[in-house]
Amino acid sequence: MYAAQQKKIIILAILEILEKHTDAEHRLSAKEIIDRLDSEYGLAVDRKAVKRNLMDLIDFGYEIEYTEKPRTGRQGEDATIYTDWYINRKFDNSELRLLIDGLLFSKHIPYSQCKDLIGKLIGLSSRHFVAHVNHVYSLPENAPSNKAFFSIIDMLDEAIQQKNQVKFNYTEYGADKKKRLRSASSGAPIEYLVNPYQMVTANGRYYLIGNLDKYDDIAHYRVDRIANLSIVEGSRVKPHEKVTGGASLKRDLPKHMAEHIYMYSEEGIRVTFKAGRNIMSDIVDWFGLGFTVKELDDASVEITVIVNERAMFNWAMQYGHSVEVMKPKSLRDALAKTAAEMAAKYQGVD
Repeated sequence: MYAAQQKKIIILAILEILEKHTDAEHRLSAKEIIDRLDSEYGLAVDRKAVKRNLMDLIDFGYEIEYTEKPRTGRQGEDATIYTDWYINRKFDNSELRLLIDGLLFSKHIPYSQCKDLIGKLIGLSSRHFVAHVNHVYSLPENAPSNKAFFSIIDMLDEAIQQKNQVKFNYTEYGADKKKRLRSASSGAPIEYLVNPYQMVTANGRYYLIGNLDKYDDIAHYRVDRIANLSIVEGSRVKPHEKVTGGASLKRDLPKHMAEHIYMYSEEGIRVTFKAGRNIMSDIVDWFGLGFTVKELDDASVEITVIVNERAMFNWAMQYGHSVEVMKPKSLRDALAKTAAEMAAKYQGVD
């Protein structure tokens, strides 16, 4: 009985050594594995037993790589050296760094949960990877967050899959920097009855795309600002086709996202603006490739795009030094009025 138990411990210890210490850039010889079995687990194992257990792990389906080298002057089983053992990772280090950076730049995941997720991702690589992610410890702890974020994601996903309506309150911040439920003039918290259609990420945040049931248009809700969520069992969602913009949402989500770059809910309009060629990459980043380009001169182009008007107003203000909106006139006039008001604020100040 003891011998059988010992064999199980050895194979598990070898697997743990590979997972902890090896990757494609850091490999172990059979002797190094033997030394670690002794120093870390107190197990005395010979070279043949190590090789046998490693081959068993490969037979069990573990992606373990190694190198075969000829041994000079030897024949038969001893004629080949099996060395440079390492476990083949599902994610390489560059892919893990990309996933970790995505968490670091997210604006909606609570600090403690973000740290836990990053720890799990780090655990998918060897100990050598830790040195490459020291920047994890600079995570800001004072960012606002919703501690129920992941449970809300799960519930919304379930409601979308089951085609059930949801009810929730919506939070906002006051001048005291404290979160409170959005309330009616009476002071009572507003309860939203929503038909949930899709969850998306935009500008580093999660959004629920749905329809506020008493209206007939599409609405966007920040998931991290949803509170007191519940699924309305037996209450079926309003079909996409009965909601203004809903049919196109179901048909072409990327187009919907490009038209709602700041996740405002109104339908898109046709906007024409002049822009410097030097911000073409920024334009593609924000609007995708669903716009037309007319070349004006060596320095500028004319862009025509379908986009939400409020979103375009904010975007044009952000890129004001490089952009001039030409049409529609209502948007151009609104930008001119706001620019004049801003200029007046900064005049005559020492």
